[in-house]
Amino acid sequence: MQEEIVNDLRYALSPVAFSCEVLGVTPDPWQAEVMMSPVKRILLNCSRQSGKSTSSAIIALHQALYYPDSLILLISPSLRQSSELFKKVQAFYKMLADRPKLPEDNKLSMALDNGSRIVSLPSSEANIRGFSAVNLVIEDEASRVPDDLYRATRPMLAVSSGKIMLMSTPWGKRGHFFQEWTGNNEWERIEIPATKCPRISPEFLEEERQALGDWWYQQEYMCQFMETTDSLFQYDTIMAAFSDEVKPLFPVVSGSRQYNHSSVLTDEVQPLFIGGK
Repeated sequence: MQEEIVNDLRYALSPVAFSCEVLGVTPDPWQAEVMMSPVKRILLNCSRQSGKSTSSAIIALHQALYYPDSLILLISPSLRQSSELFKKVQAFYKMLADRPKLPEDNKLSMALDNGSRIVSLPSSEANIRGFSAVNLVIEDEASRVPDDLYRATRPMLAVSSGKIMLMSTPWGKRGHFFQEWTGNNEWERIEIPATKCPRISPEFLEEERQALGDWWYQQEYMCQFMETTDSLFQYDTIMAAFSDEVKPLFPVVSGSRQYNHSSVLTDEVQPLFIGGK
């Protein structure tokens, strides 16, 4: 009995030990790093088939088991992807020798008898607003999740001081995943190209490079944010056009005479458009 208590405490403190000894899954070094990270904001820029869904499913189950009354949200771009990620959580749950009872168990959510819940949701900003005090948010394929959903999710972590993980392969230089990855903020960033995945052979990667072409290969396997195919100008060219040293074209009017871009033009600006008074 004492040994069981000691092991249970060890598993609670170490998701890696829980993964290896309870679930029989030995994580890659980067997966172990993510599992043990105390950081509240994590970005995972991952190659396809690198194991991000497996590691996130283990993290979600560990949180639910060892932190009672936790609310964990799994967010994906589509219903199919949400159900696939949640199936991984369910599969790991079934590996537990002493499984807790599930007062709630369906295709997209489960509740444990310790009060924790894991809910998997497709990307719908309207459907997610009913949740509050969320302890863990895992956003799968974040580069394809709508930006308004991401912005609606963040306030849910305010009261709980919860954790959020964005994980994805890149999908062009756009959206919140790209902005957070390239931004000046306190996210922990972990990049896992296919060359760092021991289950993907160099021979397979070379075959993929030749079959897909460089644009798709760099994005899908090498974690590169490529130019979007529908862009007229390159992202870096557009950003280089901005400068804080250039004075505004129109004067900034203070007080009650200040208007935004959709308001009536000021007296000083109007003559430029209507030929003067």
